[in-house]
Amino acid sequence: MSNLETVIVAGGCFWCTEAVFRDVVGVSQVESGYIGGTKPDPTYKEVCTGTTGHAEAIRVTYDPDTISLGQMYDVFLGTHDPTQLNRQGGDVGTQYRSAIFPLSAEQGEEAKAAIGRWNAENGKMAVTTIEGLDGGAQVMEWYPAEGYHQEYWDGEGQRNPYCLAVIPPKLMKLRKSFQKYVK
Repeated sequence: MSNLETVIVAGGCFWCTEAVFRDVVGVSQVESGYIGGTKPDPTYKEVCTGTTGHAEAIRVTYDPDTISLGQMYDVFLGTHDPTQLNRQGGDVGTQYRSAIFPLSAEQGEEAKAAIGRWNAENGKMAVTTIEGLDGGAQVMEWYPAEGYHQEYWDGEGQRNPYCLAVIPPKLMKLRKSFQKYVK
């Protein structure tokens, strides 16, 4: 993996989204964190209140020679419900919104194309937002989540009833719908 790229997406609980992307080919690192809000360096407790404006998100480092940006966005949109506004299942609030945070104008254009593909293939309209690129210049500040949130599914998540109910179906969807992208 020589020319790695980074993508930031939010699809509800970051524990769930992180678990999915850790199993995707070409992905070398997944970090849970917060983006899209107004408070500098927010804590998990603050983000959970829904008052900071941040989304629970993941920052993924991947090899574009193994999986393209468009394919990354397709996996993202296909492993959560992008039609739910400000929620994923029982998680409700703007911190659980479906969003893509492009790091360049090119990523923004590919995000629009991926949402268009998803809409056409599913006959529904995704409410996934594309946030942070004001005319292609402004990228939002990323704040890594506290250490205990990183690689959560691989540790504590295996004993967390919420994770046990929500994450395995997402992993099954990855394996069923995106088999060629599974490690």
